Amino acid sequence: MTGASQAERTVLDRIDEQWVVELTRSLLRAAGQNPPGGEAATVAVLAAAAAELGLDVAETEVEPGRNNLSITLGGGDEPGLLLLGHTDVVPVGDGWTTEPYGGELIDGRVYGRGASDMKGGLAASLAALAALRGIGLSGPVELAALVDEEETGKGIRAYVASVDRSFRGCITTEPTELQTIIGARGDSYLRVEVHGRACHAGNPADGANAIYGAAAVVAKIERLHAELARSPHPLLGPATWSVGQINGGTGGSIVPAECVLVADRRLLPGESPAAVLDDLRQRVAALHLEDRGLTVDLAMPMEMPAFETPADAELVRTTDSALAAAGGPGLPLGGWTAACDGGYVARDLGVPVVVLGPGSVTSQAHRADESVAVDELLIAARAYTLTALRLLTAGP
Repeated sequence: MTGASQAERTVLDRIDEQWVVELTRSLLRAAGQNPPGGEAATVAVLAAAAAELGLDVAETEVEPGRNNLSITLGGGDEPGLLLLGHTDVVPVGDGWTTEPYGGELIDGRVYGRGASDMKGGLAASLAALAALRGIGLSGPVELAALVDEEETGKGIRAYVASVDRSFRGCITTEPTELQTIIGARGDSYLRVEVHGRACHAGNPADGANAIYGAAAVVAKIERLHAELARSPHPLLGPATWSVGQINGGTGGSIVPAECVLVADRRLLPGESPAAVLDDLRQRVAALHLEDRGLTVDLAMPMEMPAFETPADAELVRTTDSALAAAGGPGLPLGGWTAACDGGYVARDLGVPVVVLGPGSVTSQAHRADESVAVDELLIAARAYTLTALRLLTAGP
């Protein structure tokens, strides 16, 4: 741990490898997937572990059976540090050779759905709070473990609407392969409903084919994607469009009266989701589908804002130096093409954000045999601990 003072190393020595590993395994054995939700078991395990440590634990209902969890290590009256995570995981899917909810420890890696995304990050965060007990920091350290990050962001939207403390910075503990991420694209889902008129397929002119209208919208979205590719962000690349779902019609002999498509639109820092929706509405209007007897309804059921934190911001400098001292891999500051709840914290609370966590969003998250390395869990826990020590200006 080159770069850590003797006093800091004394605090870091409180991080117990076996404890971190066993907490990660316990979290992985807490079965549940989103959709439809299923965070309750994970919340119960994490809350019980925090209570055993003597930390302040509070649950807030977002929906029945779906609670946001706030775990706080008290400090002084100054703004604190927020460690941000989520308790939901995506569905298990096929192709596993290990038990998805087994939490198996094999050759220095812990396996299970959510190991990287992001129960490993939750365990490392709680380990940091455990190590920091009794230090006397200038402000509190809070771990906010929220529901529904993988779907529509109900947890983070409820959190930012109700938070009653201020923060000097936020570390979103998503899997980054232990790279300090200073910017991330946002995400939005757009739902396009095309309404036509059914008739017998033997006389298609008597109806209005909703699938034909949807096809015109898909072609327009494909052209929009090509337009965006010409204006990449220097850190995050271009904004993107992708049509991921389409459904319409009731049978081959019936002109379809309805067709629904869902598109993913990745957002760049500074882009307004409302403006994206309005732009698509105008582009669709220019197709003049009403001339075919069609109407179109557009909605944005999910939005997750992008963010970018300056490379010279105090949070970035403090976190990245802490990561180096904790034994991190020495990767340069980077950007993330994925989206995360940190964008809400940056936009709605005005708090600087970085993303840093154990595991990989590209090679582990949302895949069969998902896993996280024990070494990465420990480095992440040390990095969070050191960041809090250095950012909150108090020593052991």
